[in-house]
Amino acid sequence: MSSIIFSIIGIYIFIVMGFLSKVSFKEKIDDKTITLINVYFLQVFLTFWGLLVRPVDITLLYAPSIYLFITLIILVVSALVAKKIFYEQKEYSIATVAALIGNTGNLGIPLCIAIFGEESIPYTTVINLMNVFIVYTIGVFYYSRGSFDAKTSLLNILKLPILWAAFVAIALSSFGYRPDGVILNTLMMGAYASMTMQLFLFGIYMYGIKIKLISKRLLLWVIAMKFVLIPSLTFLVLLFVELDPMIKGVIFIEMLMPLAIANVNLASLYDCQAKTVTVLTLITSLLFLGVIFIGITLLQYF
Repeated sequence: MSSIIFSIIGIYIFIVMGFLSKVSFKEKIDDKTITLINVYFLQVFLTFWGLLVRPVDITLLYAPSIYLFITLIILVVSALVAKKIFYEQKEYSIATVAALIGNTGNLGIPLCIAIFGEESIPYTTVINLMNVFIVYTIGVFYYSRGSFDAKTSLLNILKLPILWAAFVAIALSSFGYRPDGVILNTLMMGAYASMTMQLFLFGIYMYGIKIKLISKRLLLWVIAMKFVLIPSLTFLVLLFVELDPMIKGVIFIEMLMPLAIANVNLASLYDCQAKTVTVLTLITSLLFLGVIFIGITLLQYF
C-alpha cells in the first residue's frame, strides 16, 4: 500500500511545481506555448517510444479491445444523454468526452506496477496506447467541436502529428524494428520530458482557477460518469469475460483513472474552457485518492 501512495505523491510533485512556477512568474510563463510544444513535438517522441520499445503481441490486444469496447458504449450513452442536459456547445463537448480520457499513462502505469507488479507492464502499455488513440481522435473531435464545426473538427484530427507518428511507429514495429543505443535514449528523453511537461502544465493551469464559477451540473455529471457509471459498467463486463484475474484488474484500475491532463491540453488547444477542464481534472484527481482504495478492494471479485 505504501508503494501506491508514494507512486501518487511522486506524480503530484510535478503538478505542484507547475503551480508554483506560475505563481512565481505569472505572465512570463505562456501556458499555450508549452501546450503547443508538448502536443506537436514532445508527444511524438512519447508515441514512438511507447510503440517501439516493446513488441505488440497479438495476445496482448484483448485488454485494449475490452477497454475500447467499454469506452465506445459510454461515449454513445454520454453523447445522447448529455445532449438533453447541456445546451451550450462547449459544456456539451466537455460533458461527452472528458470522463472517457483517463490518466492511463502518467498515473495508470506506475500505479498498476505497484499493485500487480512488473508483469502488468505489457498490458498497461497497450491500454495506454489505445487511450492515446481515443484522445487524438474522439477527444480531438469533441473538444474541437466546442469552437469549430464538424468538418473542421475532423480535419483537426488529421493535423496532429502524433496520429501520423503512431502509424509510422506501428509500421516500423510490424517489420521488427527495435530502437537501441542513441536512438532509444533520445526517444526515452523525449517521452519522459513529455510526461513531465504534461504534469507541469496541469499545475500551471491550476493557477487562477475559481472552482465556485464552474457549473455544478457539469461537475456532478463528470464525477458520476468517472467514478460511478464507468467503473460499474467495467465491473459488469469483466465479470462475464474469461481472462486472467490480473489482466481484468489492470483493465478495471485503468478505467478508474481520474481525468488525464490531455483533457487540459486539448481544451487549451481548441479554446474549449480550459480552466473548467482543469478544475474537473483537479477534483477527480483528488477524489481518486480515496476511490482507488475502494477499487482495490473490488479486485478480489475477479
